[in-house]
Amino acid sequence: MTDIKPKILIIEDDLDVAEMLNAYFRVQGYEVFTVNWGEDGVRSCQTVHPDIVILDIRLPDIDGYEVARRVRGDRRTADIPIIFLTEKRDRADRMQGLELGADDYITKPFDVQELRLRVRNALKRVHQGSLTNPITGLPEGAVVDEKLFEVIGKEGLSLLFVSIENMDAFREAYGFVASDDVLRAISFMIVNTMREAGRPEDFLGHLNTADFILVLSQSNLASLSEKLRARLTQSVEYFYPVRDRDQMAKNELRLVSKLAEIASLKDQFTTVDQIKAELMRLVE
Repeated sequence: MTDIKPKILIIEDDLDVAEMLNAYFRVQGYEVFTVNWGEDGVRSCQTVHPDIVILDIRLPDIDGYEVARRVRGDRRTADIPIIFLTEKRDRADRMQGLELGADDYITKPFDVQELRLRVRNALKRVHQGSLTNPITGLPEGAVVDEKLFEVIGKEGLSLLFVSIENMDAFREAYGFVASDDVLRAISFMIVNTMREAGRPEDFLGHLNTADFILVLSQSNLASLSEKLRARLTQSVEYFYPVRDRDQMAKNELRLVSKLAEIASLKDQFTTVDQIKAELMRLVE
């Protein structure tokens, strides 16, 4: 019996890019569909039923944000993974895409092999039920949401949010293998710090690829946060090659770790979305 090929829908108005991606992913064993307009993309999601969508934000009619909004708002297409493909690099643009339910975000010019791995990882997460991050192995998606819902209103618990800024710039400069190594190293650092200063029942997961969330005892928050902040601050420069460290120390797009604390969960929140919004506000 012939294996069923995963279906990719590419919504891209640059004909050269669309043709290149079409040819590349066909060779990789995917069934590929391409459209050049946002409205056509929305319709194609309903008729083609793709396994994943690669979506450009800048389109000639409606933009990619509106496409994603409509796809997520239709129960027939709500669960299709979306990877945004765009020239936009600002954190606000990235956050807007993630708020609309995008599974990933890659900026142009891009490494097509990196895009292939991101497609593979997104499909893998779907098949695994979005339970773990393919890079770090930590919980994400529904598992994290369930944990946050479970602790709403609980006494004696705190949240510690760790956000690694400018990962996109680092990835563009050094490649996806190096950026994945950074995320794994940071996850190991957090895990080791939790072992030293936390408790066995503490929880660690991803809110987004470069954002980590810790649920821990209120009594351990200050010491764990202090240790982790110091270690991350000392370590970030070593992720860069020696030749680039002095230059990157002055670069506004250098890797930066930001930590935010919610000391108490009692009587502050009623939904998981409120918690996420507050954490994002605290690291702005």
